[in-house]
Amino acid sequence: MNRVQHLIALGRALSPNEELTDKIDLAYNRNPWFTIPFLTEAVDAIRTTMLDEAKLNAWLSQYELHPVNKTLGLIFAGNVPLVGFHDFLVGYVAGCKLKIKLSSKDDVLFPYLLSLMAQKDKQLNEQVTLMDKLEDFDAVIATGSDNTNRYFEYYFRNHPKVLRKNRNSVAVLTGAEMKEELNALGKDIFTYFGFGCRNVSKVFVPEGYVFNAFFEAIENDFAWLHHHTKYMNNYDYNRTLLLMNSVPHLSNNFLMISENESLASPISVLHYETYKNVEELQAKMLMHKDKIQCVVSRKSALTDGFSPIPFGHTQQPGLSDYADGVDTLKFLLELAAN
Repeated sequence: MNRVQHLIALGRALSPNEELTDKIDLAYNRNPWFTIPFLTEAVDAIRTTMLDEAKLNAWLSQYELHPVNKTLGLIFAGNVPLVGFHDFLVGYVAGCKLKIKLSSKDDVLFPYLLSLMAQKDKQLNEQVTLMDKLEDFDAVIATGSDNTNRYFEYYFRNHPKVLRKNRNSVAVLTGAEMKEELNALGKDIFTYFGFGCRNVSKVFVPEGYVFNAFFEAIENDFAWLHHHTKYMNNYDYNRTLLLMNSVPHLSNNFLMISENESLASPISVLHYETYKNVEELQAKMLMHKDKIQCVVSRKSALTDGFSPIPFGHTQQPGLSDYADGVDTLKFLLELAAN
């Protein structure tokens, strides 16, 4: 059985079952930000997209695969459940020996997935090692904040590397969006509470835009946020800051919307910026192009140079949707030639 077949078998093993439910419960107990619906969604996304036989074969058909006899170090972030799985997948199909440092915030499900794979792939435990500190590797792929990236740049200065910094996603609205689209935008904002680089943290809206329709569209489906203590603690804290500093903002009691040029916004806050015309929108977005992960919009609303993602689909990346636009499989295949 080759590696692709092992991955397909893993996908089948991740169909809903009692053991998986127990692991999801444990992951939630270890990290309350990882709610059971979000953990379930993360597993389902891996099962249906990254481990689907047809999608895997179509993705790999774009490459001339050959064994990469290198040791690859991977550092996983802990902001979103199983966020490092794609990096593992790339290293695994390339045939690298993998040394992986997990985040303490997300250390339940990935080891469980490895245990499932090891039932079929008897060589897996020789190929993959979980480590507290990376040592003795040829190349590295690491994900972290802008601050940790400076440390990564120094620590891995003598190694081939792919280092990812902070990125955010944005939406472009015209005012003509239907209620269903605005409701779906809520999913792009609130899934994983906004911690992921694929979460919309800012919207570009035409001058004079009124947010009433948006608030109405998200009110019912996302009112559950009221009952999540950690999220509402962030809401109360951030609203206090806005009020103390006399910053104008709108609120519906679980989300605040504030005009701000920054792409990044605190949890429970959505930034917005206005535009007069397409030309001004183009200029504003180009200023941030290297920091934007996804752009959500109707295709007709988007400016040149940006590919639109439909409302509600930011958390459904395909196998070729590489973080920061860096093709990590190509990186590894080219590494093998050196």
